[in-house]
Amino acid sequence: MQRVAGTPPPYTKDPVLSLHRFTNAYRASDRVSQFLIRHVLYEGEQTPEEIFFRSILFKLFNRIDTWELLNNNVGTLTWKTFCFDSYAKVLDGAMARGKRLYSAAYIMPSPDFGNARKHRNHLRLVQFMMKTEAPKRIAEAGCLQEIYEILRGYPSLGDFLAFQFAIDLNYSSFVDFPESQFVVAGPGARDGIKKCFVDTAGLDDSDVIHAMTDWAESEFERQGLDFKSLWGRPLQPMDCQNLFCEVDKYARVMHPEYRGDSGRTRIKQKFTQNLEPLPQWYPPKWNLRIPDYAAAASDDGSSDPEQLSSVG
Repeated sequence: MQRVAGTPPPYTKDPVLSLHRFTNAYRASDRVSQFLIRHVLYEGEQTPEEIFFRSILFKLFNRIDTWELLNNNVGTLTWKTFCFDSYAKVLDGAMARGKRLYSAAYIMPSPDFGNARKHRNHLRLVQFMMKTEAPKRIAEAGCLQEIYEILRGYPSLGDFLAFQFAIDLNYSSFVDFPESQFVVAGPGARDGIKKCFVDTAGLDDSDVIHAMTDWAESEFERQGLDFKSLWGRPLQPMDCQNLFCEVDKYARVMHPEYRGDSGRTRIKQKFTQNLEPLPQWYPPKWNLRIPDYAAAASDDGSSDPEQLSSVG
């Protein structure tokens, strides 16, 4: 919130938070999620097929540089004009030049589509999902869990990635289910839960995350914590899932005596200060009332009328 308001660093005196990379409390506020929402989901044709194609193509690499590399070399990224060889050659060339294609945020296993190179297999996975009508089935789904199960049925999409992708699609204009419906705990969140609670009274990890979501506001009040919501939007289960993961990371340094199942003892990614502005842009259907200093502006500095109409 301080960065969005334009306050200069430093933002914390905590040595762990200063030195290491952590996500925002709200997943949708992270820089990559902001790019996904604004430039991948809401720019371009708003049909289920095209939104799904853009979303999955972006998320399989989860790296802004890779998206922009493809966009700059093959033109506007659409399913209608998709050519496997064109996309693959661009990524082959980048890889040969030593460019990183994937984000380090989480491991992206390679599906088995017969290619030696991981990025080629992921392009084949996108193609396979489109040809098996994944967008149509997702558009017809009756709940968030059903979307997760559709995605879970595809090669290399385990529980964690399928849930992440389901939430990403739920930010879009063609899927709209309450995030409170369903949550899946990733490995980091499971470790965080173990470090927070000696006994969860028989609740499974998803129950614990839902309980945290339900009790968050009353606990902030009880403990006198001035938590800044996302301009009125409360924490969602996905946000709390992430927060347990961040607690796990923090505890690796501050409380190494508490070990989760993974046994990880350090935080791999260091924090590097990015002083670029963080204009805020969220799904218009959320109807957030973002203040003028934080409301999204186009890259050329002009206001985005669609977003501004949604924030008031």
